[in-house]
Amino acid sequence: MENGQTKQIYKGALLLTLTGLLSKVLSAGYRIPLQNITGDIGFYIYQQIYPVLGIAMMLSLYGFPTAISKLVAEHKEEGNEPSLPSFYLPIFCLLISINTILFVGLFIYSDKIAGWMGDIHLSKSIRMSAYIFLIIPFTSIIRGVFQGNNNMVPTAISQVIEQVVRVSIILFTAILLIQQGENLYEIGSGAALGSIFGAVITFISLLFFWIKSKPIGSRSYPFKWLTYFRVVIIYGICISVNHMLLLLMQFSDAFTLVPNLVNAGATLAEAKQWKGILDRGQPLIQLGTVLGSSLALALIPQVTKNRLKLYPEVFKAHIQSAFKISFYLSIAATVGLVIIFPYVNILLFRDDNGSFALRLLACTIIFTSLVITIASVLQGLGYVYRTAVFILLGVCAKSILNYMLIPLYGIEGSALATLMSVLFVLFLNISQLKKILPNTRLLIIPWRAFSTALSFMVIFLIIMNQFFFEIFQITSRLDYLGYVLLVSILGALSYIIILVKLKGFTNEELQGLPFGELLIEAMQRRK
Repeated sequence: MENGQTKQIYKGALLLTLTGLLSKVLSAGYRIPLQNITGDIGFYIYQQIYPVLGIAMMLSLYGFPTAISKLVAEHKEEGNEPSLPSFYLPIFCLLISINTILFVGLFIYSDKIAGWMGDIHLSKSIRMSAYIFLIIPFTSIIRGVFQGNNNMVPTAISQVIEQVVRVSIILFTAILLIQQGENLYEIGSGAALGSIFGAVITFISLLFFWIKSKPIGSRSYPFKWLTYFRVVIIYGICISVNHMLLLLMQFSDAFTLVPNLVNAGATLAEAKQWKGILDRGQPLIQLGTVLGSSLALALIPQVTKNRLKLYPEVFKAHIQSAFKISFYLSIAATVGLVIIFPYVNILLFRDDNGSFALRLLACTIIFTSLVITIASVLQGLGYVYRTAVFILLGVCAKSILNYMLIPLYGIEGSALATLMSVLFVLFLNISQLKKILPNTRLLIIPWRAFSTALSFMVIFLIIMNQFFFEIFQITSRLDYLGYVLLVSILGALSYIIILVKLKGFTNEELQGLPFGELLIEAMQRRK
């Protein structure tokens, strides 16, 4: 019975991981056509509203459901099923209370919030986005109950549905507004509308699963309001914060970038344009971070204090492998993107404006990937609150650095502030993990294999940049697409092949990678 339950938990975790990756790719990918449709100003408007919508999504998808599932699991251990008077009603009351406060705060103070952002025209979009918080209690409680019963299918399906509906409405609204020559600020309202409709459809799909399985008990049992509040609200918000590193950095930029550019002498129109240009980097960083951290996280087993006590050497080896994989992939993604960025900029966004700042911003991929990997280990060991505090400290550092650097260096200053802040969060996480695992080397790299592979990739990309354009006379975006795909694929393949050939991976690490067994067989044949 225990083995069957464990397998179900692992399958559920894998399903959520895969759908989470798909959602992240969708969330990053649609912003590229959105910028192409609306231009940098329209993209700026969307990115000013996006952090609010993103925070709501994290609360609904990760924070509150995870906290609720924790309570469900604890009650089940005591022989209690979620009942209407003892579970659903009190939990729903807590959720509706906190989310109503967020809704009222955003709705009433929308003008003031828009003023803090430096653009009063955003107030309507902020008011519209406030409504998303009223739907969170309904989706969160159903997701949490299913997850507490180790049924991840409803959460996984609803997550994909929500993203597809949201993305479709946002892009459709943007096209419609541009075709009809409407005010660009309506794009923010369209984004809010897409998120609201996505959440409503999500609730309907979750309600279908709930009615079908009826996960509700009939027996009442005593409960403590304080315990429910601590777990659902405090723990749930901390879980959400742990998924918001890049989102909260964008949240800081939403309030500090435009006002500081204007104070430094730029007009409001120029400041909005530059903010839109800098925001081009966000989907690329998100995709790079997914690449740099997802495979590494797959190598981390169920990380618990108990495992650390029972199997310390195996535990440490898995963590070291995860850090190594994250380091390899994030370095390659960052270096490759930095070298070919002007061409990626033209391919995706039609011009090469802001390439230096965006290259600087791309360097955060290395540190965000490592932060996510290390923070996942710490959270598994029970340091959820501490890792959340580290992120909040990083956001404070980002805001302070923005005020210092933007007046001096413009959007390059904001990119540098993001880079330094994420590095600060990484330092805090590493320091905490070193306290838990003293005298343990966290990053063990075969430097000869790594430096050879990276050097070959860099030389290949530089040569391609220098000579390819002259030979093939690349001018159209289709030409740029062919070039970027060609050098990306060949560069990545050469990097991985050299790493494998020079024993940059152990056999155990290769088996954890996609097509790892094929690589092992190929290497054995060559011997």
